[in-house]
Amino acid sequence: MSFPLLTATAVLPALGAIATAAVPAGRRTAAKWLALLVSLGTLVLAAVIAVRFQPGGDRYQLTESHAWIADFGVRYELGVDGIAVALIALTAVLIPVIILAGWHDADPLETDSQRWRPTQGFFALILSVEAMVILSFEATDVFLFYILFEAMLIPMYFLIGGFGDRAAPARQAGGGEENAAAQRSYAAVKFLLYNLAGGLIMLAAVIGLYVVAGNFSLTEIAEARANGTLEMATDTERLLFLGFFFAFAVKAPLWPLHTWLPNAMGESTAPVAVLITAVVDKVGTFAMLRFCLGLFPEASEWATPVILALALISIVYGALLAVGQRDIKRLIAYASISHFGFIVMGIFAMTTQGQAGATLYMVNHGISTAALMLVAGFLISRRGSRLIADYGGVQKVAPILAGTFLIGGLATLSLPGLAPFVSEFLVLVGTFARYPVVGVIATLGIVLAALYTLVLYQRTMTGPVKEEVRTLPDLRLRELVVVTPLIALLIFLGVYPKPLTDIVNPAVEHTMSDVQKKDPQPEVEAAK
Repeated sequence: MSFPLLTATAVLPALGAIATAAVPAGRRTAAKWLALLVSLGTLVLAAVIAVRFQPGGDRYQLTESHAWIADFGVRYELGVDGIAVALIALTAVLIPVIILAGWHDADPLETDSQRWRPTQGFFALILSVEAMVILSFEATDVFLFYILFEAMLIPMYFLIGGFGDRAAPARQAGGGEENAAAQRSYAAVKFLLYNLAGGLIMLAAVIGLYVVAGNFSLTEIAEARANGTLEMATDTERLLFLGFFFAFAVKAPLWPLHTWLPNAMGESTAPVAVLITAVVDKVGTFAMLRFCLGLFPEASEWATPVILALALISIVYGALLAVGQRDIKRLIAYASISHFGFIVMGIFAMTTQGQAGATLYMVNHGISTAALMLVAGFLISRRGSRLIADYGGVQKVAPILAGTFLIGGLATLSLPGLAPFVSEFLVLVGTFARYPVVGVIATLGIVLAALYTLVLYQRTMTGPVKEEVRTLPDLRLRELVVVTPLIALLIFLGVYPKPLTDIVNPAVEHTMSDVQKKDPQPEVEAAK
């Protein structure tokens, strides 16, 4: 029996979460180091998965299958394709960065000695999210995936509601900790209710799928559909597709199911905001590729025009609202909504370039958003304000901070030479090949991204130095350790994306085969 590498990669952070939570209350520093070492160990296992994965081999590799609930046909089935490998690597890279960035976020508050922020719990919750996200990328049993899809909401609820941003508007306005706590509670409950609603609808679809197929195995159902031994009535397939897609669109988030994200990111600490949008939300778009297209190819094609319209609205609407934001973190949140629109558009363009670009976009958006949000978090923690108007001239007093903020911003607007450019270019090319009007309209998102990013930098970093920022320190060593690998990845993958594309492209070809689509051939008139 071979070593269960996929299970080990998820079990290690799960056990690390338990061990971190069990560290005695007075040993906060020990809990932090334990969490960091566990996350680094998970990164090593993720690297082993990437090395052992063979892009030209079977679709699902390193598979594991064990009986679980035999009476209901539920199995513990794991397997990874190239898309899952890329997203597991993204998760494993970002979690140590998030832990380092949030090193002091759960320490006791100096301004309120009576309030205790359990450090051990904070880092244990982060590791538990990592375990469930990684296992959800590996799961090939639909029921197992559903359990993980819902279970990750619990630690995220406590991270949003229990460890909120200390620069909350209520505190800035003199409303005190009580009002700030109420805002955090509202954001956490809204996050939970939206995602639970999506999950309940998905549960009905999961049960319906079992009634039709007789099991929950993704590979068996997809194979049966491909060879004609399992047929679904058109209406049944469309209803099941909508049940799955609704839940994934909430998680993604896609307009008009997006409204929980700005609240959740705004009220969270910067590391938790990165965990939400760069890690957890990727489960939604990943599941669209794996489950919506893999299980319901005909319904996916049927729904494509509406989904592309929703993606376009997300792109333009998110970017427009980002332009008008006064809050730094909410601006980044609305920018992410726009970026997720590009990802969904690439998935449902039904071209190899579009889907490869969407997968790369998931990875590169995670890195670029992490870089921008974490540097913004460092800035906010120094000044104690999230409002753009409270800053000015930061580059003169903290040039390294301003420089890293600029690189993160330029990556967000997909500057050529940085990783997101390749992703966005492929998405637009792939979309234009099949839906030229959609591709043209989507380019408006690029223009708006340049506007909100450069205006944000201009208003916070340039101009006269405001009195309140005159004494701001530059990035410290720990903060440089957080930001440096993210910037290095943005540059490396921007110049040389081949390591990612080599892993992703074969998986995309399998997905295109599921939906029985081929790339449109260019129409060239013969010379006369």
